[in-house]
Amino acid sequence: MKLQYIKGDATNPIGQGNKAIIHICNNLGGWGAGFVKAISRKWAAPEIAYRKWFKTGSYNNTKFQLGEIQIVKVEQNLSIINMIAQNGYSTARVPAIDYKALEVCLNKVAEYIQKENCSIHAPRIGAGLAGGKWDIIEELIDKTITGKVFIYDL
Repeated sequence: MKLQYIKGDATNPIGQGNKAIIHICNNLGGWGAGFVKAISRKWAAPEIAYRKWFKTGSYNNTKFQLGEIQIVKVEQNLSIINMIAQNGYSTARVPAIDYKALEVCLNKVAEYIQKENCSIHAPRIGAGLAGGKWDIIEELIDKTITGKVFIYDL
């Protein structure tokens, strides 16, 4: 298992070199609950880019839909990757996470981090408001990402 669990804040990633913070977004254009609040407190650009992507339906020729990612550079060696892998909002009975879309997103993230030589940083994506099961998500990350992955627990 290449995932390393650490106590800390995923918006303050550890280590040297290029880093990417990944997180899950919904396909309804909603931004304002969960981890995105922490992102927006630190950087305005990821929320602005996501909302523009939703409003226009396209970002750098990428359609706004499940399985797509948006890479937003926020610092010299740091990018935020918005992954659309949540279909609507969770209910008491139905989680909103779309595991298939998440796997597609993670494969795109894997290509990006290989090209940019990045480490990955994230909270337990998809296991909060999206209602996903962490053991499934962990397996998807392990299956798709070949580099270093740091999972943060506050």
